[in-house]
Amino acid sequence: MSQLTVLIQNYGVFLVFGTVLLEQFGLPIPAFPVLVLAGAMAFEGGASWQLCLLAVVLACMVCDYFWFRAGRFYGKRVLRLLCRISLSPDSCVNQTEDRFRRYGPKSLLVSKFVPGFNTIAAPMSGALGTDTRSFLGFSVTGALLWGGTGIAVGAIFHDSVDRVLGALETMGSAALMVLASVLALFVVYKYVERRRHRATLAVPRIAIAELEALMDGGHDPLIIDARSVTAQALESAIPGALLFNTCEPGQLMAGLDKDRHIVVYCSCPNDVTAAQVAKQFLANGFHRARPLHGGLDAWHAHHGIAGDPQVAPGPA
Repeated sequence: MSQLTVLIQNYGVFLVFGTVLLEQFGLPIPAFPVLVLAGAMAFEGGASWQLCLLAVVLACMVCDYFWFRAGRFYGKRVLRLLCRISLSPDSCVNQTEDRFRRYGPKSLLVSKFVPGFNTIAAPMSGALGTDTRSFLGFSVTGALLWGGTGIAVGAIFHDSVDRVLGALETMGSAALMVLASVLALFVVYKYVERRRHRATLAVPRIAIAELEALMDGGHDPLIIDARSVTAQALESAIPGALLFNTCEPGQLMAGLDKDRHIVVYCSCPNDVTAAQVAKQFLANGFHRARPLHGGLDAWHAHHGIAGDPQVAPGPA
């Protein structure tokens, strides 16, 4: 029996718990392969699949409940924090929050299978006022489905897993270097992807002071709210802003003066969504279209508006 196999047999449950816990808190650690490995070991009698599954559920619940309560008390600020620390592109939250709102807490059943979606599902549940009992029920079921799938895959393909373990064992200490290198390459890839994504949206911004000067000077800038429907439910729009998602962009642009100042704002990190919408206007001849630097946060700070607007919380 290889030393690697003995290590997994002796510490498999702790390895599963720790890996899942770190991944669910947002670290770029792929936990699903560990579940597959645990399933293969359980099939051969080297580990208890029941204990491994219990470790998955406990780790998921520790993280999910933490983010749920954070979302309940801090709302949109938690979602923005998660997106800032994420290695995914900056639009990670904005692309998934409406999907959660469409399906509600039921989306927790599959959220752990969807990269990015898993990041925001628990805090979004709290921010949108999901009651604690419903959240826990769907969250536990989702963790069971996700963990059970990984363990089942390992049990079904245990022969292939054994061959991989054997190859790693023959490599000795080099195996750890290979695994560390693969993880490092993954992190570098996601970082480069994020930088590339930002570069494609490098359009000039307008500062809040300049926007105020345009308004005070009678230039009548058109302010456009580019946030998702869910974000609009969590925080009120700038007074007089036009909601971009309520009509087709072509219809909206058809009735506008192309020489008018267009200011687009959002509430996501680096003004990503606002920059995307501003680029659509620029591509259609609106040469004065710019995203608002700092978005809704900058507006709130300038006007002394504190905290997130209110979504009525569900029962605790």
